[in-house]
Amino acid sequence: MKMTSLLAPLALALAAALPATAFAAPAGATAAYSIEDFAKHASYSSAKISPNGDYLAISVDLGDQDVLTILRTSDLKVLKVNQLPDKKSVGSFYWISPERLMFNAVKKQGGYAQPFPTGEWFAVNADGSLARPVIFYGTRDATQRGKSVGNESYSLLDTLRGDDQNVIMQVRYPRSSEGAGTQVVSVDTISGRRTPMARAPKENCDIALDAAKEPRFAVCSSSRDESGEYDERSELYRRDGTNWTLINASKADGQHLRVLRTTADGTVYAEQDDGKAPPAVGTLDTASGQFHRIFQDPVTDVSQLMWSTDDTRLIGVVNQAGSPKVTLVDEEHPDAALYQSLSEAFPNQMVQFSSYTEDGKKILVSVYSDTNPGELYLFDRATGQARFLLQSRDWLDAKRMATVRPFTVKARDGRQLYGYLTVPKGAEGKPLPMIVNPHGGPIGPRDNWGFNPEAQLLASRGYAVLQVNFRGSGGFGKGFEEAGHRQWADGIQNDILDATHWAIDQGVADKDRLCIYGGSFGGYSALMAPIREPGLFKCAFGYVGVYDVDMLFTKGDIPQRESGLRYLRRTHGVDPAERAKASPARRAAEVRIPVYLAAGARDMRAVPEQTELMAKALTEAGNAPEGVIIQSGEMHGFYGVPARVNLYTKMLEFFDRHIGTARTR
Repeated sequence: MKMTSLLAPLALALAAALPATAFAAPAGATAAYSIEDFAKHASYSSAKISPNGDYLAISVDLGDQDVLTILRTSDLKVLKVNQLPDKKSVGSFYWISPERLMFNAVKKQGGYAQPFPTGEWFAVNADGSLARPVIFYGTRDATQRGKSVGNESYSLLDTLRGDDQNVIMQVRYPRSSEGAGTQVVSVDTISGRRTPMARAPKENCDIALDAAKEPRFAVCSSSRDESGEYDERSELYRRDGTNWTLINASKADGQHLRVLRTTADGTVYAEQDDGKAPPAVGTLDTASGQFHRIFQDPVTDVSQLMWSTDDTRLIGVVNQAGSPKVTLVDEEHPDAALYQSLSEAFPNQMVQFSSYTEDGKKILVSVYSDTNPGELYLFDRATGQARFLLQSRDWLDAKRMATVRPFTVKARDGRQLYGYLTVPKGAEGKPLPMIVNPHGGPIGPRDNWGFNPEAQLLASRGYAVLQVNFRGSGGFGKGFEEAGHRQWADGIQNDILDATHWAIDQGVADKDRLCIYGGSFGGYSALMAPIREPGLFKCAFGYVGVYDVDMLFTKGDIPQRESGLRYLRRTHGVDPAERAKASPARRAAEVRIPVYLAAGARDMRAVPEQTELMAKALTEAGNAPEGVIIQSGEMHGFYGVPARVNLYTKMLEFFDRHIGTARTR
């Protein structure tokens, strides 16, 4: 397949498919967008096409609850909205047949915390018929006793192509009398009946299937040593008949192997990680345990794997130090040529195959960029045309959004850092008031290139926004991530401060008009960075932040689990003096700039007592916060649009008072 032969007609098809209004300036385009325009939720979160292409399943974010909407592909008519009771959200969802879906229930905890599964799974037909609770806690009546479960948790392994009723699931048990905490079962999505298939060789395992959909591999791990503290270990087992054979074992400083997927032709794809550099992706010889490398980036992890629509090949990988970079690792596969043509039809944007029909003839294509919040197209291989379907935020004009520029800077200790600079539209070339915006975590999460409504809101009011992936951030190898432990107040803050000075030296930021704002760990940094370098920032806004390290060990959801306490000990140590030094609430007298604080009254991660303690400490130090929001009904990051509008209104007023804006749109 020649790329040039595809490109011209495909570009024309896309131009014809796109509505004339899709990128047109909205009514009143000369006026600034309202705060609500950036604060309200996108029209959809994710989408999947049914195996025969008749339907689309789309997750819709309603704030503190997500629902699952089923549309007819031909005319986008809504057939069914699946909404769970008790403010439960639809989490992961899967087409298990041309007419039937399966999804789990989750409870959302706030914008900065991952939703937690309730343990329940449901199945329903596209038209709403045959709705069944497949797995749930407790017994509703005598006929459904077989579907109820205890404390075990289920995850989907395979939808079984060609089987319209059954799926394969993995079950994790908290404890097992047989010493094996993981099992694979076949589940009937009509009756809920579960049939055991295999049990893991030991505790703390994940099981992967082979091409025949039989349980074949188990990766078993541990994060504790003999004393109960942290020491990562992993083992890879192969199942032959009913017996498990160990084919790879590694301690923290060794080569960890993880099976990613077995494709339809029997190729086993795996990941190899030495615990330092970014992991490598390759294939695994299951007889010898030998790993054959296909791709490894020296700086960043693989963030996405791109599979062929016939389920036989890995065709590409995505990694991003700055903007996403796609590497086609199997350029001979027809899907690689198709992807290349689609990518060229959307210059400077990220193109993804979101899902596709069972025969691979129709592909749901998602497109996004730093200025484009996201669009969906349906590509038809038979006609070579792409049909525009949906925009995630059709009330915003991509042409009016600020650009996001990746940057790199060397920290004071020589470590290479990567980040993003959002510059207001048309404001390049002059020093700007700037908001430094550290992300949450700090161990694991990272900032990514793409459309960020919060950064776009700040940019629309004339502020540059700086985001840096400091040490501890995910996506840059295990070594970079683990460098953040015991460094909350030191190395991480150094990285944030070094990136700030870089922006000043580059002439982007006005050194006399800098404020810092962040949520969760970013809220912590908003108060700690001004302590570390007095005089650099003119104001600080802390949102759902942690300000007292000792309180992390006693309040909230992290210390409720032994693994959580182990994580806290590893990250903060056990020395009371060290914890006090790393706590902004204990050093409030060193915060000599205006402060504003906000928290959710129902936050179980950074409990509101953290914010109340920080406000009290500042007041006692003679620097009472200019404002404190303890928002009723909200959690670790506000969901409600009115609450978000109020938050950003107060925030912008606060920034305007202290560093002003050079311009407004």
